[in-house]
Order: sequence, then structure tokens, then C-alpha cells
Amino acid sequence: MAERHRQIILQNDPDPEETQEWLEALDGVIEHEGPERAHYLIESLISEAREHGADIPYSANTAYVNTIPADKQPPYPGDPDLEIKIHSYIRWNAMAMVVRANRDSNVGGHIASFASAAVLYDVGFNHFFHAPTEDHGGDLVYFQGHSAPGIYARAFLLGRLTEEQMINFRREVDGKGLSSYPHPWLMPQFWQFPTVSMGLGPIQAIYQARFIKYLITRGLVDPAKHEQRKVWCFIGDGETDEVETLGAIGMAAREKLDNLIFVINCNLQRLDGPVRGNGKIIQELEAEFRGAGWNVIKVIWGTHWDALFARDKTGALRRRMMELCDGDYQTFKAKDGAYVREHFFNTPELKALVADWTDEEIWQLNRGGHDIFKVFAAYKAAVEHKGQPTVILAKTIKGYGMGQAGEAMNIAHQAKKMDHDAIRRFRDRFQLPVPDDKLDELPFLTFAPDSAEYRYMQERRQALGGYLPQRRTKSEITLPVPPLDAFKSFFAGTGPGREISTTMALVRIMIQLMRDKQLGKHIVPIVPDESRTFGMEGMFRQFGIWSQEGQKYVPEDHDQLMFYKESRDGQILQEGINEAGAVCDFIAAGTSYSVHGVPMIPFYIFYSMFGFQRTMDLIWAAADQRTRGFLIGGTSGRTTLNGEGLQHEDGHSHLLSAAVPNCVSYDPTFQYEVAVIVQEGLRRMVAEQEDVFYYITVLNENYEHPPMPESETVREDILKGMYLFQAAPDNLDGPRVQLMGSGAILREAIAAAELLARDWNVAADVWSCPSFTELARDGHDCVRWNLLHPLEAPRKSHVEQKLENHPGPVVAATDYVRLFAEQIRPFVKRTYLTLGTDGFGRSDTREKLRHFFEVDRHWITIAALKALADDGEIDRKLVAAALVKYGIDPEKPNPRLV
Repeated sequence: MAERHRQIILQNDPDPEETQEWLEALDGVIEHEGPERAHYLIESLISEAREHGADIPYSANTAYVNTIPADKQPPYPGDPDLEIKIHSYIRWNAMAMVVRANRDSNVGGHIASFASAAVLYDVGFNHFFHAPTEDHGGDLVYFQGHSAPGIYARAFLLGRLTEEQMINFRREVDGKGLSSYPHPWLMPQFWQFPTVSMGLGPIQAIYQARFIKYLITRGLVDPAKHEQRKVWCFIGDGETDEVETLGAIGMAAREKLDNLIFVINCNLQRLDGPVRGNGKIIQELEAEFRGAGWNVIKVIWGTHWDALFARDKTGALRRRMMELCDGDYQTFKAKDGAYVREHFFNTPELKALVADWTDEEIWQLNRGGHDIFKVFAAYKAAVEHKGQPTVILAKTIKGYGMGQAGEAMNIAHQAKKMDHDAIRRFRDRFQLPVPDDKLDELPFLTFAPDSAEYRYMQERRQALGGYLPQRRTKSEITLPVPPLDAFKSFFAGTGPGREISTTMALVRIMIQLMRDKQLGKHIVPIVPDESRTFGMEGMFRQFGIWSQEGQKYVPEDHDQLMFYKESRDGQILQEGINEAGAVCDFIAAGTSYSVHGVPMIPFYIFYSMFGFQRTMDLIWAAADQRTRGFLIGGTSGRTTLNGEGLQHEDGHSHLLSAAVPNCVSYDPTFQYEVAVIVQEGLRRMVAEQEDVFYYITVLNENYEHPPMPESETVREDILKGMYLFQAAPDNLDGPRVQLMGSGAILREAIAAAELLARDWNVAADVWSCPSFTELARDGHDCVRWNLLHPLEAPRKSHVEQKLENHPGPVVAATDYVRLFAEQIRPFVKRTYLTLGTDGFGRSDTREKLRHFFEVDRHWITIAALKALADDGEIDRKLVAAALVKYGIDPEKPNPRLV
């Protein structure tokens, strides 16, 4: 022991003898009282030294060795021989499906990622991943997207997938294949979470783990069934470079999410090369996670290293492990045992450790992530840990088993093909029963139903509740949706002189829903730290802001009516300045019907500019995951948010929402439109359990709201996207024009109709178009139907039907870019002019902004006159006269270019 201590004493030690005594005392504590006691004493000494002014910086790193030493490993509960054989078959089938697919069609696929992670998944499937049962809510597993072939390969061996599906990997159009990655939209009964857009799985897993706590503390699920659930998230080490991967780990620690386990597959390679060629990604991640408050477990070295650790009496092996960088480790695994002997064991002391080992034995020194015993020990420690989330850093080899076709090589991620010799070496390495004359056929391997391997696989899954991955498509719990009549107070209008915004109307609708005795507790308001902007502060006291720990402090505004109230059973999720986290809340709540069997109805309210634009990737994932709920784009439009400017004023979110196939989008103007849309959304998503979600933009502009028109079709027309709000007066005998608008600018169209009548004797019908997007979708559906049914009477779009008895050119104006209203051009069978807010936003009054962007009442009036002139209905001189009358400069700069 003294010899070892001499090796680690610092150079220039002024008192080596005293240092020796301290080290020997520490050894004695470890030997007689255990490492926990030693840790406590060291921390106490450090704390005392700091109290006396000693500057002792914190280090979040430990040695480059396994966190759990060999003598602390629990016994392995399974049959190692059977498990290794099974996962060798899985490896083969995963490789075969990718290579076969690329021989036939070159559709792509990945081999190397799963090859590195096979053991990490297999140990989980065999011993840890619980499926939902009567007694267990089921674990949630976020599989790394590029490892999908391995998950399919296991499901195939279990009889869950057919050989035809395996053959048709990545060929889905004919309905016989398997999706490239985890996609619930494409495989709704299999995949639960979309994860291949890197970084989105980790942040969603964090918020999903927290949402389980939300459901428990609010009494919406059985604690006995759900407190034992774990959220497992499998991540590549290169994926940690994505901002979303590490962006919320502090929140996970702060919320003490001990139901969350990250497994980071540290194969040291990204898509093109090393993750940290000049450094150590495991050490870097250890420091980041430990510094954020996580429990960190490192699984670096496999069982074959244990004998060398036992031989090493001086710490030389540990020092050598620490001094090398990841680029060196990758080079070692791309070479052979002789190279490792020469370049790793490069000192007399290290060479002596392996003097009696052959080059082959040195080559068998394995990494921890490929060792079932080391991985099991880490998983067991993780699931038993309390009070913190856990991250497992498992060192592996990318392309493990691929040999010269990609193992530990920079080309590994792109490797999709293997030649005959590479396939033969793969077979021999994993001792697989594929004869030489069948190698090029790449047959899929199976186990006989009465074989020990097949029975073992089935027994392990049954012991854990059943198959994973699996997805529930419907909730067995049904919730009653209030009828439309329940919202009648919003149909009467606000009355003369009483002004409100559509945001205020939306909040009132939410409060009414939250008070509903059956539906209310299932509403989940979500806001990213701007409740007061949206007039939601009145909800604080009524419903509370959810906090797992409640409110430990007296809030500054406790003596006010609407004080800031945090509560364990609070209903509002208040995310701080964190739109990405709020969207993850939206996904967790909006998929609760599937993930937890409890339907929840999220209302996520945000600055519309900071919704789709900032978090589109997550919203696309929400669509893939079949999320249900309401996205509310507050302070919407380019000109309604006066005073804020370029990066706040939204003129294009509806273009982004239109690109999401199952997102239903509306830009309403009046409170009755909002009420009709919300009630229909509830009916479709809650009562009918349709896999859609809604995007509704609301305004911060106050004005009077008229009563809902009494037309029998008004509700249906609002939902279709267009209804006649106001017909032109009968006493006008001049030409006729049709004006369309949505959101704030509909009111400018109404004002323009008055100017056209008063100043130019032009009759203008005014159409409210709450959804140009839904109108466009309806129109394209009609076009498609007509294309496929040439012998039948053509169908007409809703736009055509509504306009057919209303002559004259059409002018559409919105608070969004022209393309928003341009969507319906094919279905307006006449002159059609669109006005929009193309260009960058800026600060000013609403009136100034609307003039600047050329969407106010005067510009609409001039556009209507120009359209009439183009149709030969009026003289062009009237257009010139209008420009003069309304003070519009023909040389005014184009707002798109300013």
C-alpha cells in the first residue's frame, strides 16, 4: 500500500511523511467503515476548510473507471448464455434487414448505432422495461431513433412482426413495411414516441417524467400504480451536442425526477467522426450531469478488465486510462491486439500487467456497454436510486461486430452495405447458424416455438407485463363534452361600449371549462411565464400553479386577490421563459390518453411569434405522436402587438401550422367564433378521440364583439373557414365587390365596406374567414376528388359555394403574409387580390403599422376599386382619385423590402 501511495504523492510535496499518514488513515476508513464513511469525512474536511477561507474548487469528475466496482456488482438474475445467443440473433436480423433493403432499393438504414447499443437494450428488455398491467402503469422507453432496426429485430423474434414486414423495411407506401424510425403516426400500435430528430427525445422524456408526477399529485392516477414507473431515454453521445438534449437537465434535478433514467450510449462517434476526439465525452458529460444535480453511473470497462484492475497495485492502469483521449480509444478499436499492446500498454509497468496475455486476449478486453453484467449492475442501481434522476454513461463501440465494414471507423454511421467477407466474419464472430451457401441471401433467423431461447424471451417479457414497444390508440376513459349551447353567453356579443379581446374571451372559455364538474380537472393550462400578458393571473388563486413541493415561501403579493399561488395540486403548468419545455408539456398532456390512459386537454398559450417558429421541430413531433390539444397563439398578427417590434410580431405562423397535416388552424375575430371552434375541437379530440390538434390565434386588441349571425349554417361555415358576416346594403345600385378578412384585419374590411358605400357607391359583402387554411384544404380535397371521378358531377369547394351567388371581384386582407390568403386562389374563380403583412415587423401604433403594411381600410378600399377597374366595372380614374382622397403616396416604399 505504501508503494502505491508513493506513486500518487504530489511533486514537490513539502511533507511527504505527513501526506503518507493521511493517505493511510483514509485507507483504514475505507477498509473498516466503507467508502460511504470515507466520502462523508472527505466532504466534511472540505467544508471545514472552506469555512476557514481555503479556496478548494469543486470537481464534478471521478476517475475514468466504472462507478460500480466489480466487488459491488449484484448477482446476475438471468441466463447469460441464452441472453448472449438471443442478442446475437437480434444483431444478425437487424444487420440483415438494412443490408437487404439497400441491395434492392437503396432506401437507407443504419447498422452501426444498434450494433453499439444492443446489450443496453437487451438487458432492459430482459430485466427492467415494464409493460402496462393492472398493477403497473408501464415504463416509458424513448428508443434512440437510429437503433430502430434492432427493436424490429427483437419484435420479429418474438413473433410480433412478419418476415414480409422485415423485408419491406423503409418501404411503407403499400402498407407492408416498417417505418424508418420510431413514428407513432405511421405505426400507431407499435411506436410510442418519435425520437429520431435528435435532442427531442431527451427533452420530451424529462417533461414526460414530470407529467407523471403532475398526474399523481393532482389525484388523476393511482399512485401505487404510477409511482413505480420509470422513464428510460436512450441517447447517443453525439446527440448531447443538441441544445434540447441537455437544456432541461437542471429542471429534472430541481424537480427530483427519480423516475427518470438517461442511458447515453458513448460509442465516441458522431455521424462523421469522433464526438470529442481531443477529449473525453464521458468525463465531460459526467461533469455536466453531476453539476446539474444528477446521479451519475459510469459503465466504461467490461468484465475482462477486472483481472487487470486486480493486478494493478500502483494505479498505473487508471492513470493511463485517464491520460488518453477518445480519438486514441477509437483508433485502438479499429486496429488489433498487437497494436493495443504496443500503444496502450506502453510502459514497462503496463507491459508487465499483460506480459502473460496473448494478443487475442488483449483484444478481448471489452467496453462496459457490451457487458451484460456491468449494464445490469448500472440499471439496478439506477432504478433503486431515490431523490435524483440518473444518467448512465455506457462506453461502447460504434459498429460493434461489423469489422472492416465499419467497426470503430468514421464511416460507421453511413455504413448500410456489407460484402460477402464482412457478412461471413459477422456470422463467425457471433456464432450464428447461417451456412456458407446462404450467406448472401441474408436469411432472417428465428427460434423454434419450443426452443429454450424462444421460451426465455417470452417468459422474460411476460414477467415484465408484456411486449414493448406498444402504444394505446384510444383512452378507455370517456369524458362528456359540453354542448354548443353551454357557450351561448359568448354568442350574444359584448354590447355597446364594452370592449374585450379574443384572448380575454379564450381565457373565459377556459375558466368555464375548468369549472365543469366532469371535464374541468382534465384541462391543463400551460403558459411560458407570461400569464399576465394573456390576462390569466385570475387563474392563479382559483386553480393554482402546479409545484411538486407546493409553496414553501410567502409570495410578495400574498395580500392581493390574484396572488402567485403554487400548489401540489395546482392545475396550471407555468414553465418560465421556456417555450421548448412548454411544448413538451403540451405533448405530455396531449398524449396522456395514450401514454397514461387518462385523457387530458392542454391549452398552451404563447406569443404566436414564439410558438411555431421557435419550436416547429417539437410541434412536428407532437403531430407524429398524435397529440391532442389546443395551441393558442396569443398577441398574434403582424400589426396587433404594437410597440414590440420585429422579433415579436408574427405574420407567418399560420403558414407553418398549415404544413402540419393534423393541425387544424383558425384566426378568429370574434368571441363567438372562438367558442364555436373550441367546442368543436373538444368534440373531435375528446368525444370522438380524433388524432388532431388545434392552433388558434387570439388578439390583445380590445373592441366590441357583435352577436353571432342568425344564419342556420353559421356554425358549420365558421368551422369550414368562411361565412357571410355582413351583406351589402340593399340601397346601393353601384358595382359589387366581395371583401374577406380574418383576425384583426376583418374589422378593417368591415370599415372598408363602409368607405366603399359612402365614398364610391360600391356594394361590398363582408366575409369572415376564420381559416384560410381549412378553406384551402377543403378546396384541394375537391380538386383531388374531381380528378379521380371524371365521370361524376364535379364537387365545389366551400369557397365556390359561398361566392357563387355573390358577384364581383374578391379582395382578401389579413394580418399575415400574402401567402396565407393566397392559399385559396385556385377556388376563387374571378379576380382575386390579396393584401398581407409581408416584411419585417416594427414598433408603432396599430393604425400606423396597418397603413405601413398596406392592410388598413384605405388600402382595402383601393384594392377593391382597382379590382373593379380591372374587371371594367369602373373607370381607373376612380382608383387614382381614391389614392389622393386617402393620402396614399404611390411612391411609398414596398414594406417587404424596407
